[in-house]
Parts: sequence; structure tokens; C-alpha cells
Amino acid sequence: MLEQIQRKYALSSQGAKDLIKGCIACALHNISLMFPVGLLYLLVKELLEGGIMAERYPFYFIGCVFCVGLILLSTWFQYNATYFATYTESGVRRITLAEKLRKIPLSFFEKKDLADLTSVIMADCTFLEQSFSHFIPELFGAVVSTILVAIGLFFCDWRMALAALWVAPVSFAVVCFSAKAQEYFSQRSMEAKMICADGIQECIETIRDLRSCNAEKDYLVGLEKKIKAVEHRAVISEFGTAVFVVSASLLLKLGIATVALVGSMLLVRHELDILTFFMFLLVVSRFYDPLQGALQNLAAIIATHTNIDRMNEIFDYPVQQGEQVLSNDGYDIVFDHVGFAYENGEKVLQDVSFTAKQGEVTALIGPSGGGKTTVSRLAARFWDIQQGKITIGGMDIARIDPETLLSLYAIVFQEVTLFNHSILENIRIGRKDATDEEVLAAAQLANCDEFIEKLPQKWHTFIGENGCELSGGERQRISIARAFLKNAPIILLDEATASLDVENETLIQTALSRLIQNKTVLIIAHRMRTVANADKIVVLSGGTVAEEGTPEKLSAQNGLYAHMSAMQAQSQHWVLETQ
Repeated sequence: MLEQIQRKYALSSQGAKDLIKGCIACALHNISLMFPVGLLYLLVKELLEGGIMAERYPFYFIGCVFCVGLILLSTWFQYNATYFATYTESGVRRITLAEKLRKIPLSFFEKKDLADLTSVIMADCTFLEQSFSHFIPELFGAVVSTILVAIGLFFCDWRMALAALWVAPVSFAVVCFSAKAQEYFSQRSMEAKMICADGIQECIETIRDLRSCNAEKDYLVGLEKKIKAVEHRAVISEFGTAVFVVSASLLLKLGIATVALVGSMLLVRHELDILTFFMFLLVVSRFYDPLQGALQNLAAIIATHTNIDRMNEIFDYPVQQGEQVLSNDGYDIVFDHVGFAYENGEKVLQDVSFTAKQGEVTALIGPSGGGKTTVSRLAARFWDIQQGKITIGGMDIARIDPETLLSLYAIVFQEVTLFNHSILENIRIGRKDATDEEVLAAAQLANCDEFIEKLPQKWHTFIGENGCELSGGERQRISIARAFLKNAPIILLDEATASLDVENETLIQTALSRLIQNKTVLIIAHRMRTVANADKIVVLSGGTVAEEGTPEKLSAQNGLYAHMSAMQAQSQHWVLETQ
């Protein structure tokens, strides 16, 4: 049962237990609210039978105190079992989602953008937080308390009980039968929200380009349409839900009329006493309030299925697993007839075979889209290959846990990610237990000290969101410093010197030559000058290895490498001609 609740509502084991406890608490609270009705019934009964005797006053006084105390106690229990537990579970859910995303292959992120994933972790969790603190416990609490009260009513008079209760299953059936329609409205509303969120994020990220092209106004017109689409979908969704909920609520109110009608008929026939009739009128006046709220809660729960499905999509996605003990002998990277395609079926690599040896620099070059970046990502098991094998020192990386495997790598991406923290801490990400002296040494190797010493607070300067206070070359040198600090046996450089000027590029290459002693270096580059001194060059074109060898050997072959070198040499002599 707990597993089913966990799956149905995307909960942890403790969250499922807390949800059951919350439902019980709400049921007890609703039942406690019926005690004053029972006390009032006894009071009216004694009044009709001749009045209240003096010795009964303490009973009613104690009864009132008891009812107030019971309601307060049940309210406190309900609050703790729903709200507090829900807030805890909400935090657990967000952390669990983040942990799962950390283990999911990068292929998943090819289908999801930042706005979508952020919405799942923040907006969807917030919506479910409200659902688990209000909707679900109160719904089940109302249902349980209603059933218990209904049983008592049947013992009093089954005819009056039927008159009071027949509307409940009919009303709930109306809302339940609308589930598919409500889910459809909810999904369309969510799609509109995601399109709008993507548009807003894209606008913020590209505002510089939009302004430079005088396209800001036109883009905002399109963005306004997306915002209005969200509003339009929200109205349709609310209206679609209201049609069923309001109709069910109106049906529910018919119960009061049928109780009055059936009770009057039975009174006329002398088949019902006035006190029982009065008691039923009292009960139904309190009886339908939680049921009316339950109808709204049921509709709200149906609407959460879209949010839960989005979470379960993350929870259900297969993770990369493997052994947590490395068994490699050395650090040679071997691609053995590797084939790879993305989930959309696009073939990226086909029968790729080469070896990047320890202690050497292996450069991957070739036309754009040839598969260079994909090869480097596969070497670190960011994705899993469909055919062939990739080994490090004879160890099949497909059998190794990704986090364990990445302890062997220091990676410098083409797109650098920095954090709004000090430069010192941004570099320390390469190795969290590094001392300040080790961080400074790594920064000097990456030629960072030149610009850091000019900053207001030097090494303790905060660099803004994603390093917005720094230039592209400065940001890239910090990323390279991380690789120096990690000092891993395998180094992957994806256009690591692309944003550096010639002088700094030379300095970085000099530092790299000191770093790579007895290490495996895999570098992706477009500039032939960057790889001129590489020990080995692998030319990738169309997802296959077109050429392989030393720079001198490939130049002599007069193939693709020689053609690229010649074209780049020719471009160096290009000058801007003016009339």
C-alpha cells in the first residue's frame, strides 16, 4: 500500500506514512466537529421533554468544555500531521529530484531545457505541497468521517439516512467522470506555461543580441502572445473544472431539500418524531460542508496528476550505474569500433576506433558536426554507447559508476560555468579540500594571477552570476585553473584556448606541457596552431575517423588535415578591404 501511495503521489516512504497520518488526523478532526451537534441534540431533547433540570447544568458545561478541548486537540494534531509533515516532505522531494538529476545520463537533458526542469523542482513541488497539506488529507478525512456518520444515521432511521446521503455518491461521480477532461485542461495549461517560461528565459538570455539587431520589440510582441496564452488556458482550465464542481455542489445541496421533504412526509404519517427530524436537519447542516470542500479537493487532486507525471518522468528515468572500484591498469583511452546515436535516431559516430595514449596529447579535429565533442563526452561516459567498447587502461567504462569514473578526469568545457562567489572558491571547485596555497598555484599555472591582481578584492572578488564580471578569456582561464587543481590523470580540453589571445594561448600551452607529464590528454581544437605540437591527431569527419597520425605524417598525406591547415593559413592573410 505504501509503495502504491509513493508511486501515485511521487512521495518518499516517510512522506507516504505522513500522508496516511494526515488523512487520519483530518478524519478525527471532522468527527470532533460532530460532537457539539450531539450535545445540542441532547439539549433540545431535554427541552422538549420538560426542560433542563438543575443537576444537568454541570453536564452541559463539562460537555461544552470537552467539545472545545477536543476540537482544539484535533486541530493541533491535524496541523502537525499535514502542514509540518508536508513542508518536510517538500524539501525531501526537491532534494530527491536534484539527486536523481545528478545521476541521470546527459541524454535526458537533450530533451529538457532549464525552464522545464526548474519548474518541476520549484513550481510542481510547491503545488504538491499545497495538495498534500490541504487537498488529499481533507478529502480522505471528509470521506472517512462521512462514512462513520452515515452508519450512525442509518441506525437512527434508514429512510432519512437515504434522503440525506443519496446526493453524496452522485456528486462525487460527477467530479470523477470529469477526470479525463480536467487532466486535458491541466496538460494544455502546463504546456502553455512551459512555452511562456521558455520564451521569458530566452528573452533574458538573448537580450543583448535582440537589442543589437533591433529585434527586441518584435520578440516582445511574440512573448506577450505567449503570456496571454497562459492566461487564456488558465481561464479555460478553471472554467472546465468549475462546470463539474459547481454542478456537483448544487446536487449536494439537494440533500437538504430531500431530508426536509422526506422528513415532513414521515411526520405527517406519524412515522417519525419531531426530535429525530430536528436531529437530521442539524446533522445535514453540518454534514454537507466537508463534502462540498471534498468535491473541490477531489478536482484539485485530479489536476495534480500532470505535476506528478512530470516528477515521475524524472524518478523513472534509468540511471547510469556501475562498480565503484576502479580496476584500470594505466590511463590509455581506447575507442574500439564505437557507434553512437542520440535518442532521436540521428547517427553521430560509426565504427570509431583510435587510442589516446598516456603521456601523450591526442588532438581531435575535423569539420563542425564531425563528432569531436561527442567523442570526448563518451570518453567520460556522459552518454552510453550503442556498440563497441571504450576502455581506460583495459577497464570497460560502461561497467564503472559515472561519479567514480569522473575522478580520473579533469575537464575544461568550451562553455565555462562559474558561480557568484569569489575567484578563490570558483577555482577550489576543482578540488574542495585544496588549500589556499594550492589554489593560488593552480591559478598561476593557468595565468590567472595577471588579471586577478587587478581586481578590487583580488582573489576574494565576487564575479557575479556565471562570472558576468569577467571577460570570456578570464572565465576560461579560471576553468583551466580548476583542471590544474584537480590534477587528474586524464585531461579533456574542449576548445580550452578558444577565447584566449595569442600570448595567453602560448602561456597556457606551456603550462599544459608541464601538466601532462605521464597523463592522458584529449584536446578538441579548430585552430591548427593549437594542435601543431600534439603527439597524435585524429581527424573526425561525418562521424568516422578519416585520418590518424602525427601532424607531420598527416601533412604529408595531403588529406583533410592538410586541407584544413592550408585553409587556415590562407585565412591568416585575409585583410578587410574598404572602398
